[in-house]
Amino acid sequence: MAAAMVWWPRFLLLLCLTCKTSTFYVPGVAPINFHQNDLVEIKAVKLTSSRTQLPYEYYSLPFCQPDKITYKAENLGEVLRGDRIVNTPFQVLMNSEKKCEVLCGQASKPVTLTVEQSRLVAERITEDYYVHLIADNLPVATRLELYSNNRDSDDKKKEKDVQFEHGYRLGFTDVNKIYLHNHLSFILYYHREDMEEDQEHTYRVVRFEVIPQSIRLEDLKTDEKSSCILPEGTNSSPQEIDPTKENQLYFTYSVHWEESDIKWASRWDTYLTMSDVQIHWFSIINSVVVVFFLSGILSMIIIRTLRKDIANYNKEDDIEDTMEESGWKLVHGDVFRPPQYPMILSSLLGSGIQLFCMILIVIFVAMLGMLSPSSRGALMTTACFLFMFMGVFGGFSAGRLYRTLKGHRWKKGAFCTATLYPGVVFGICFVLNCFIWGKHSSGAVPFPTMVALLCMWFGISLPLVYLGYYFGFRKQPYDNPVRTNQIPRQIPEQRWYMNRFVGILMAGILPFGAMFIELFFIFSAIWENQFYYLFGFLFLVFIILVVSCSQISIVMVYFQLCAEDYRWWWRNFLVSGGSAFYVLVYAIFYFVNKLDIVEFIPSLLYFGYTALMVLSFWLLTGTIGFYAAYMFVRKIYAAVKID
Repeated sequence: MAAAMVWWPRFLLLLCLTCKTSTFYVPGVAPINFHQNDLVEIKAVKLTSSRTQLPYEYYSLPFCQPDKITYKAENLGEVLRGDRIVNTPFQVLMNSEKKCEVLCGQASKPVTLTVEQSRLVAERITEDYYVHLIADNLPVATRLELYSNNRDSDDKKKEKDVQFEHGYRLGFTDVNKIYLHNHLSFILYYHREDMEEDQEHTYRVVRFEVIPQSIRLEDLKTDEKSSCILPEGTNSSPQEIDPTKENQLYFTYSVHWEESDIKWASRWDTYLTMSDVQIHWFSIINSVVVVFFLSGILSMIIIRTLRKDIANYNKEDDIEDTMEESGWKLVHGDVFRPPQYPMILSSLLGSGIQLFCMILIVIFVAMLGMLSPSSRGALMTTACFLFMFMGVFGGFSAGRLYRTLKGHRWKKGAFCTATLYPGVVFGICFVLNCFIWGKHSSGAVPFPTMVALLCMWFGISLPLVYLGYYFGFRKQPYDNPVRTNQIPRQIPEQRWYMNRFVGILMAGILPFGAMFIELFFIFSAIWENQFYYLFGFLFLVFIILVVSCSQISIVMVYFQLCAEDYRWWWRNFLVSGGSAFYVLVYAIFYFVNKLDIVEFIPSLLYFGYTALMVLSFWLLTGTIGFYAAYMFVRKIYAAVKID
């Protein structure tokens, strides 16, 4: 331990020194200090569109290229996100202004787009694609100034509301004509660090904005030094792209620097407040209050009713009456009878435990700020590795439950636990990946990465699941308080409200209400390329989700046992995950009302990944509800005297 404590600061110091010698830093370790006229490298990440959900590499379009194209080595999360970070020919120097520069080609010779290139650019513009660049790991943002009337004042002055959107639009359309943003006005903000008098000033980049413009070739004046003069006012026309012929144009850019009071540690605040935070706060607090209030009412009702039941049952035994048993005590000889397909049930519950541990740790670590959006791809990378390593806990819980359910084939059960849920996920992702490959999108997982994931699955997760399953199966099974009769009891005809689908609808509404607002922001982050950053609220909502799922599951299993139906194992698992049904309904609503997806492959991607989300959420909530109900059933039957 002492050696590790000495080694860790040295590693950080080495990492910081490495960061200072390059223009791309490891987020969260140390800022980069720039001096006057130091190169601030502009890198491209990808092209994205909420209409197609297919990211593309920056150089999939005929943008200007540097002499040598260099791709940054991405982590697993960046590869799965479709990020392909690459250098660009933009020459941006710290605190050095540029009025107008021609990006590529000669000033006397514009760039010529072939018919095929023109058609591709026009297609990407009509599909509403955005270009994403980064400077010092800060993503570029486009400033949007919205004006609204001030109702409080008599003269109804218009107030300016400044908002930002990620990246910049590739172009725009107007009256069946397509225009390309071929001039970028970069606005970079720096913070001047306090230095001693004899030292050179150092600067840190704290914001990166862009104003995209479309300027026609004929309206742009150039000279032999690759400089250009922008037209003044409204004297220019936009650069049209005709997809049926060759197009000539200039790619140009300008650079403007402004000093800012924003500290380096707060430079992400602008990017993380691009949504209406006040509505978010109000909705979260409202959900917390409503869920706790309803949960309190349910808890009071169930506890009061249970105390009365237990008192009556024990009183009948003391008096030794010949009164007939009724209610949930009547099925004490069958309530712990093993269900059908115990291996599959224990395997699904083991995967649910694996998901629960992974999600809990990821949210907690992200809440501490270790997985911020500046750590590009870190969240997805951490989630993948944690799911692999949490296999030991999933295997242990599945093995012990399988033995409790009188199972004997532990090796087959371990293999089922390690492959059932991950196999479904991998199969769906592989099929979707084939369609993405067909579109030549950067969102397609490369074949070496897919092989690496398979190696992680069979080399890390599967052995850990077997290890946990072995020890769980060897451990003493759960101690059930009553014995099971040899002959199963006949189940009376059930009322309509005891129908399984009705139970799913009833049990799912409260947990869904607890996480509805967070679900909206998560969907926005996934499908509309937004940042999700309020992990503190997400952790709180996750705790409320666990509480509400547990209490609803207890209420539903109590009603079922009172109706003398002892087949609660599978039913409780399905009903407890009822909120997944509402997630599916909301996903369909979001697709119809929020997204503008009309093509087949983007729709297939949306519903394919949504199916994986719904399946995972069903496993998570079903597992939480099952174990809460199992502990409740054991508790109430241990509290009554049974001959």
